[in-house]
Amino acid sequence: MLRRVLFGLLAVGSLTLVGCAHSPQSLNPQPKLNAQLAAVGHGQQVVVRVVDGRPSPTLGTRGGLYPETSSITVQGQQLVPQLQAQAEAAVRLLGFTPVQGGSGAQLTVTLADLKYQSPKEGMYVTEASISTTFRADVQNNGRSYSGRYAASLDQRFGMAPNEETNTKLVSDVLSDALTRVFQDQTIGRTLGQ
Repeated sequence: MLRRVLFGLLAVGSLTLVGCAHSPQSLNPQPKLNAQLAAVGHGQQVVVRVVDGRPSPTLGTRGGLYPETSSITVQGQQLVPQLQAQAEAAVRLLGFTPVQGGSGAQLTVTLADLKYQSPKEGMYVTEASISTTFRADVQNNGRSYSGRYAASLDQRFGMAPNEETNTKLVSDVLSDALTRVFQDQTIGRTLGQ
């Protein structure tokens, strides 16, 4: 009888620990432009390039008792093609023709950072702050323009967020910042000169 009680206590104890430890998450966000853009171009060609300028694919950790095992990563080789497709779509909406190479107007969009932060103290993850910054560099006919565009989100949770939830949150933040890049009218004006 005593053995059964001990076994029951051990099982409950291990379940409690599992609830506090989080597995690493590798996210594959799907950023999308989320606003209409006014066409200012007349079909001029623009070389569009997207670069991952982050120092690391790791965004941060989900916190909890074992933050060292709860890292969140987004791999550049998965994210850059998504961002490239959206940047080219935005350039089309602005009235230009995106191309892969050439000597005309050039637009380089750099993902400067992407962060995920949870409070360090406590066993349970109840909130997270997600932020990102893009840099855009335009060169055309001897003129140049650079801008930085940021977006952030503070989210509270009833329970620790799973991979699907975090993927959506990171996608939303990336979408907001990327949309801000192309809403900057100076980019369209510089490309169209």
